[in-house]
Amino acid sequence: MENNRNFLIAMALSIAVLVGWQFLVVSPRVDAQRQAAETAQNEGSLQTPQTPAGTPQEIVTAPAGRESVVPSEGGVTAVPATREEAVASGARILIDTPALSGSINLTGARLDDLRLKNYHETVKDTSPTIVLLSPENLPTGYFAEFGYIGQNAGDLPGPATKWQAEGNQTLTPETPVTLTTTNGAGVTFSRRISVDDDFMFTVEDTVRNDGAQPVTLSSYGRVTRYSKPEVASVFVLFEGLIGVFGEDGLSEVKYSAIEDDLRYVPPKVASGWLGITDKYWATTLIPQAGQPFQSRFLYMTGNRPRYQTEYVADPMTLAPGATATATNRAFAGAKVVDVIDGYEETLDIRQFGQLIDWGWFYFITRPMFHALDWFYRFIGNFGLAILAVTVVLKLIFFPLANKSYKSMARMKNMQPRIMELRERFKDDKQKQQQEMMRIYKEEKINPAAGCWPILIQIPVFFALYKVLYVTIEMRHAPFFGWIQDLAAPDPTSIFNLFGLIPLDLPSLLLVGVWPILMGITMFIQMQLNPTPPDPTQQMIFTWMPVIFTFMLASFPAGLVIYWTWNNFLSIIQQSVIMKRNGTKIELWDNLRGMLRRREKPSES
Repeated sequence: MENNRNFLIAMALSIAVLVGWQFLVVSPRVDAQRQAAETAQNEGSLQTPQTPAGTPQEIVTAPAGRESVVPSEGGVTAVPATREEAVASGARILIDTPALSGSINLTGARLDDLRLKNYHETVKDTSPTIVLLSPENLPTGYFAEFGYIGQNAGDLPGPATKWQAEGNQTLTPETPVTLTTTNGAGVTFSRRISVDDDFMFTVEDTVRNDGAQPVTLSSYGRVTRYSKPEVASVFVLFEGLIGVFGEDGLSEVKYSAIEDDLRYVPPKVASGWLGITDKYWATTLIPQAGQPFQSRFLYMTGNRPRYQTEYVADPMTLAPGATATATNRAFAGAKVVDVIDGYEETLDIRQFGQLIDWGWFYFITRPMFHALDWFYRFIGNFGLAILAVTVVLKLIFFPLANKSYKSMARMKNMQPRIMELRERFKDDKQKQQQEMMRIYKEEKINPAAGCWPILIQIPVFFALYKVLYVTIEMRHAPFFGWIQDLAAPDPTSIFNLFGLIPLDLPSLLLVGVWPILMGITMFIQMQLNPTPPDPTQQMIFTWMPVIFTFMLASFPAGLVIYWTWNNFLSIIQQSVIMKRNGTKIELWDNLRGMLRRREKPSES
């Protein structure tokens, strides 16, 4: 049973390593590459037209019936212009809020120029702010717009419509803007656009029929993107086309999936939202509640492949002299938890909080975030909040851990009897197991109890990783000293003497201070236990801290800090319990034994 206990511990740790190696380690480095690419584009480094990142190079034809039903300029070619030149190419209304800067394109009343004031590309405040939306004629074109389609209603507002602004206006939370346009059939459209202090735009459209005939039209909205994030396929994160449609709940379609199927059609509903989400940012449309609409997720090919989420509301008929008003909304900004949850509650947007990818284990990850956030508001530092949450988790699981460590202490006390039993029945494994079970039963020892502290740590570890990886609150959150971003790996490395030697190292050798501290605490914790009799187990337990040191070096620093602090608290707890149970702490004996084994070859 002792072998089984050690095997279960090794298996649990190996699972954690495999999970991390498979889909967690690569992502921080990919983020840095993506930011570098975006910076190059913002600085006007694009000299020739190019295919958006991640899209196929070959042009294919979409099957009939899978094209968009909303009007589009569709064939606009990306031109080798800087972002500033693209923005300056047409009439615009400026946007200036505490959270956003940019402009609305009066051609199409399109939201296609947006920066996030409070978020930068790197931890330095002097680095460029994040660009969320961009004009269509850039390779990174990404925009949102509302319009109308219909029959026998004249020219309806669409991508090419030239809206007229009332006066020289700037859109701020205190000053909404009003746009107007009139078509040849006597139908006048008035659009009032307002924005709050965060990231929600409200678009109130009023349509008046001054013509002699009834008109029938439908409102539409779409979010279109010509490129996708350059990230590896990471199981822990969803990026792509997203929406909630009535009672059916959340729908998510990854970029790769929509490229294969070209179209996804949710059911017609009278409430919901849809859009495109990234790791930290999103652009979504919220149609007017109570007005049935049909949505589509599309990947359209041709001159410029693009991803699009769109909806079309049911037609409405206006008699001569009649007026109708509809209110739609657009969210474009950072996925701040309190802001997103606030919109869901105050605006009654169904499941809008799921715009943040809490994952299948949301019942663990979401409480983990709120616990960290509560301590952050109290302490003022997310790193200290991680330490505080670790202490709380230790207290919650104290009874179980206490029982486990007591059982481990009793097992250590039984080691002489177990070794004697193994020697006596070394040729009869079945009898050996029976006698061991008899001893465990007599002494009321659970041989699997020592596995619980490790098994409990795995879901906590994953939940904390998820929180660090997907919540924008953790992005660029500093700790102390050289840790200026808890969501990024420790930037130091022992192989260049922690920065004293100006040497660029491969990622495998970026082993910083905190991963080393984690490895040391893990090593000490393992040495508190008696040395396993099996040579293979001895090797596993000896090298496990070294392997974990290198593996976790690429993980977010906040996760490594948690693991180190958790190990430290476990060492104290286990040592106290062993002492109270009269069990010898064999740390120094084990260390001396390791040194003797190394000295033997030289002595011979």
